[in-house]
Amino acid sequence: MVELVHRVNAAVADSFVGRWFHLEGSGHPKERIGSRFLTEFRAGLTTWAAMAYIISVNASILSDSGGTCVCPAGDGCATDPDYALCVAEVRRDLITTTAAIAALASFLMGLLANLPVGMAPGLGLNAYFTYSVVGFHGTGIISYREALAAVFLEGWIFFFLSLLGLRQWLARIMPQSLVLSVGAGIGLFIAFIGLSSGGLGVVGGNTANFVGLGGCKPQYYVSDSLPGYCASHVLQSPTMWLGIFVGGIFTVFLMLYRVKGAILIGIFLTSIISWPRPTTVTYFPHDAAGDSAFDFFKQVVTFRPLRLIGDAIDFHYNKGRVWYALITFLYVDILDTTGTLYSMAKFAGLRDPVTLDFENSTIAYCVDAFSISMGALMGTSPVTAFIESATGISEGGKTGITAMFTGLAFFVSIFFAPIFASIPPWATGGALVIVGSLMIRNVRDINWDYYGDAIPAFLTLIIIPLTYNIAYGVIAGIISYTLINGIVALIRRVTNNRIVPPSYEDSEPWVIPPGSIVPLWM
Repeated sequence: MVELVHRVNAAVADSFVGRWFHLEGSGHPKERIGSRFLTEFRAGLTTWAAMAYIISVNASILSDSGGTCVCPAGDGCATDPDYALCVAEVRRDLITTTAAIAALASFLMGLLANLPVGMAPGLGLNAYFTYSVVGFHGTGIISYREALAAVFLEGWIFFFLSLLGLRQWLARIMPQSLVLSVGAGIGLFIAFIGLSSGGLGVVGGNTANFVGLGGCKPQYYVSDSLPGYCASHVLQSPTMWLGIFVGGIFTVFLMLYRVKGAILIGIFLTSIISWPRPTTVTYFPHDAAGDSAFDFFKQVVTFRPLRLIGDAIDFHYNKGRVWYALITFLYVDILDTTGTLYSMAKFAGLRDPVTLDFENSTIAYCVDAFSISMGALMGTSPVTAFIESATGISEGGKTGITAMFTGLAFFVSIFFAPIFASIPPWATGGALVIVGSLMIRNVRDINWDYYGDAIPAFLTLIIIPLTYNIAYGVIAGIISYTLINGIVALIRRVTNNRIVPPSYEDSEPWVIPPGSIVPLWM
């Protein structure tokens, strides 16, 4: 068996495929040491296993926007059964969309950019799209269709920025403390969503203190119009405890022992327990919504075309609020995708330590931008690189073959939409909290020794989850950083460096890395 593996790896390396992807033994001047075809295959499936939770999680978050469903009352229709059935249909469409765009984006990233990075609609970006732009059940600043138009145009703007090299240059000149705090703040935001009524339900609304303990049964809500607001009997929901122990703690134990696909295992185990109907934790209660969901679930394997969200864009670019959403999408996505791509390239050993750029960066950003626009046509929020790609890289993935196999696995997932559509929110809540805890570890690299770096970073970190808005956190960080450090620089200049903060030597130097603002092809 070992001999067969060596022969297959050697044969592929000595072919056109090996030279295109720079496999070791291909003879390419930039061959990547340690890259093997079958290792790349295993790494690709590992990345898919770590990312596959996004299929259900993304659909769960985006469906909170209501999609193309119309609420006649204009108040979110939280208790309207017909609206709830429509939202359930939107969620099933989003299952197909998420798997399809993840398959396309990951495959193109591997084929064209030769990077071992999986792509899919991003957590954080989807939360901003849903809760800050469209609003819960369409109660936000613009409609779902108009938000898709903003995402579609954002993708093409990114495409041209990437061709000109501006996107890479802007990412390299951002103060590192702000870049790190945005990622950590998004982690807090995601964890908060996982703890709230869109996930485990541990945190609920409170009419006196804004938030409080949740987890009560529906009959103990303050009123039918305020689901998640508990009047009494908090922390008594059986589905909440199922999600905590199986989807949360059990998943953490699997991760401690480095079980591949631990998050996916936790989600599916919680879901399987929730599928039988005659239980207190069932996802299919005996009502109209439960019967409809159960009928779809019984199909198991099917292809569901996009019925409600495919090509649903309204190009209302004459509205100021659409441009507000577009600009914030642009900036947030620059921080999100750029930071992740640079981190994964560094982890894979593909980042230049001097210029801070990585191999095929222009192509990678163009693929990302193209995927963003294609995702909008399919009805989803911006596509981004996934930090879970680190699992595949740690398995030995070093080339684009890893990402291509990740994309193929997502393509197969399209035909199992009934299974992914039947994953309850309490099954994904634990996964959101875990992913949030992984993202917040960026805070250890923030420069906490100098107030000029620490305060703007902290403001970014805390405002993102508390305002339910990534853009507000980013704006607070940039403005405070500019004010604090700009005034210090002005005082130093006016006094000829005689008045300087005592801890100024601990400040993080702001430097522009060497290299042109334009890409090498220009």
